[in-house]
This record gives sequence, structure tokens and C-alpha cells, in this order.
Amino acid sequence: MAAMAAMVEALREWAVAAARRDAAWRAAVAACAPLLASLAGLAAQMRAAQRLAWDGTPLGAFSELRERLWRKQRGAAEALLEELCERREELRAVRDAVGAGAAAVLRLYEERAAELSLTEVLRRGPRCPSLADALEGLQDVERYYRHMYLEIRLFLLLISCDSLADMEALQQAWERILERYGEETVQDAFLKISLFLDNQ
Repeated sequence: MAAMAAMVEALREWAVAAARRDAAWRAAVAACAPLLASLAGLAAQMRAAQRLAWDGTPLGAFSELRERLWRKQRGAAEALLEELCERREELRAVRDAVGAGAAAVLRLYEERAAELSLTEVLRRGPRCPSLADALEGLQDVERYYRHMYLEIRLFLLLISCDSLADMEALQQAWERILERYGEETVQDAFLKISLFLDNQ
């Protein structure tokens, strides 16, 4: 009984902290969308400036204008990329914290496993998941953050101001990532853990 009580308490603490961190995760993910939209818009402006026949317009008299505009646009793009890096760091912090908490719960389970019978670990009711189900849910959440973070990190690292066509397509690429990682994975896992805890 003491081992099960320890597992319940550890899972409860993890679930409270993970739910708080999930809100931070969703806020950071949501903050990326307008930054990527701004980058895509900026890329469209930069491409339009490249196509403009400057010499055939009154602007042709200002020889430095084209270069100054390009530098300003490039600087704006780099500033947006820096903001995206800050969001990426927020996501990394959530991934690390949730992963460390999950590892601590699983370590406790390994330490107390000998005190828990298999029947106890696998016991479930019509509306009550088992301890094994709850631990599986915990691993699902940790895996979700780890995999999505790696994909977002790679996505952001590949953004280059030298490829304007790719920058213009950022929003669509971002939406494809979000579609692959629906929030229901995390919500289903939290529900499973919550139902287990509520029935203890």
C-alpha cells in the first residue's frame, strides 16, 4: 500500500506541474505563428524589391536606396528569427522539465516495483485506468514534447534569409507540423492520468 501511495503522490505532483508547463508550451507554439507570418510577408516584400526595375523608376536616382532597403529588410528578418529562437528556448525548457519529472516518476516505480504486485499495477475499472496505463500516459506526454521539439528545432534551424521562396512558404510548413502533432495526444494522456488519480 505504501508503494502505491508513493506512486500516486509522485504522479499527482508530476501531473500538476506538467499541466502548468503544457500551458506554457501551447503559448510558445501559438506565439510562433505571427512571427512566421511576418517572416513570410517580409520575404514577399524582399522578392518584390529584387524584381523591381529600379533604374527605370525615379528611385533609380538614389543609388544606395536599394542596398539600404535590403539591409533593413534583412535586419528585420534576423530580428524575427531571434524572437523565434526565444520561443524555441521556451519549448526546450518545457521539454526538459516534463522529461526530468517523468524520469523521476519512472525511477520511483523501478525502486518500488518489488513492493507492487502485478495485479495492483494492472488493476483497472470501467472508468479507472491502471497504474500501468497512467505511466504509459506519462511516457506519451514526454515523447510528444521530445519529438515535436526536435521537429520544431530542425524547422527553425533551416530557415534562411537566403532562400526567400522557402521563407514565403513558412506558414504552410508550420501548419503541417501542427497537424502532425495534434494536442489530443497530450490531453488524452492527462485525462488517463487524472482518471487514475481521481480513483485512488
